[in-house]
Formats: sequence, structure tokens, C-alpha cells
Amino acid sequence: MSLSRFILSASKKCLIEALNPLQRFGRRFQSRSYSRSSWYGNGRPDIHPPVPVKTQGSQSWSAFVIPAGLLGIAGGALFMHYNDERRAVLKGQGNNSERSAVLGPIIGGPFTLIDAKHQLVTEQNLLGNWVLLYFGYTSSPDVGPEQVQMMAKAIDFLESKQNVRLLPVFVTIDPHRDSPSQLQAYLKEFDSRIVGLTGPDAAIRQMAQEYRVYFRKVEEDGDDYLVESSHNMYLMSPNMEVVRCFGVEYNAEELSQEILKEVKRSITQ
Repeated sequence: MSLSRFILSASKKCLIEALNPLQRFGRRFQSRSYSRSSWYGNGRPDIHPPVPVKTQGSQSWSAFVIPAGLLGIAGGALFMHYNDERRAVLKGQGNNSERSAVLGPIIGGPFTLIDAKHQLVTEQNLLGNWVLLYFGYTSSPDVGPEQVQMMAKAIDFLESKQNVRLLPVFVTIDPHRDSPSQLQAYLKEFDSRIVGLTGPDAAIRQMAQEYRVYFRKVEEDGDDYLVESSHNMYLMSPNMEVVRCFGVEYNAEELSQEILKEVKRSITQ
């Protein structure tokens, strides 16, 4: 038995026993109350002064306070019981919106950035492709290059060995230094298939916020600084919906296998 059902059952029993003195008090009060007001033709009310209610010496206010408290408990139990019933969803009968609410906020959204050829790119241009999306910057001394190298190895393995084609996309979180030409030169060292995206600072921050990417400048000395980041890498479905998020704990082989599982799962659904 749930907590709300237990409280409801106990409250009903106590309420029945406690209502008797309250009902007696109501009848006694009704017999001694003053009559309702009547109106004269001149619009002035004729109000009879209230008759004081005398209580017996043995009767205390606790006789009326306790039932009122029990009424509050019963009301609370009813509310809890209603909420329990409303929240209860039978296995297999929950809808997608309920599952999304449990999993958390939606990740992703529209964006407008610039690629290495100075062409505008939006999320609409990526539709129809499995996309491996990474947020980084070209001046990263260690983790960044490792993640881009892992991305390059994964897409190469999946395409050559499993016939699974992905579109790799690198979004800079350092647009001040990562111009289109800088992105092109940097990504060419890893794999020319990787699409580099940059843009105005406001556009980058907006996209980072939509994709729950954290970053900030550290050890800043003019134009010489590092960027602390969450190093998010996302697998996006052909509908541009986030399927998986990968952290730095994956290596290229593990990343490839996890991506392959997700692609195969989508085919069997």
C-alpha cells in the first residue's frame, strides 16, 4: 500500500469519529445565530446584533480545532492519492513526450555558421546524413587534436570496413582565432572530409548553449590563451536529432563500435 493510500484510509476513520462534536456545535450555533438582514425601501439594512454563543464549561476549542486539522490531513491525503494515480503510467503505455521529460531537456537546435569556403551552413544542410559533431578549437594543445584524430579514424573505419558513411563536422569554440582559412588548414592535417564551421561570437555561443557545450577562456594573456571546454562529441541522426554523446574516455575503436550499434539499431526499428 502506498503512503498516500495509508494516510487516506486512516484519515477517513479519524474524520468520522471527529465530526460528531463538530456537527453538534453546528446545530447549537445555528439555533443561536442571528437572523439574516432584510432591506428597507430606503436601502438601509436592518441588522440584528449577533447573539453571543455561550459554550459549556466542559467544551474547549480543541473540540473544533482537531476536526479542522483532520480535515486538512484528509484533504492532503486525497491530493497525494490523486497525484499518485495521475502519475502512474502502465508499462508500455507511456508516450514519447513523457520519456523526453524524464530524460531531460532537448539538446540541439537551429544554427547559421560559415564553413571553410565562406559558405553559409545551417542545420538544414546536414539533414539526411549521419553526423558526427565535435566542438573544439584549433589552438588546443592536447585533448583537441586527440579528439579530432579519433573522429578521423572512426569515420575512416566505418566507411571502409562497415560501409557506414558519416559526415564529420568540427565547430570551433574560438571564432576569434579560428577563421575559415585557419579551420581548413588545421582539419586538412587530419582528414579533408571533416567540415569546419565558424562564425560570429554570438552565433557560436548560441549554438554551444543549444548543444549544452561548456567553454571559457583561461590563462588569458592578450591573444594567447587556452579554452577550457567540455569536449562534447555528438552522433546526430539523419533528422538532426542527438542519438549519443561521447566523452574523452572513448578511443577510436570504441567510438566506431558504438556508432555502428546506433546505426544498426535505427535500421531495425
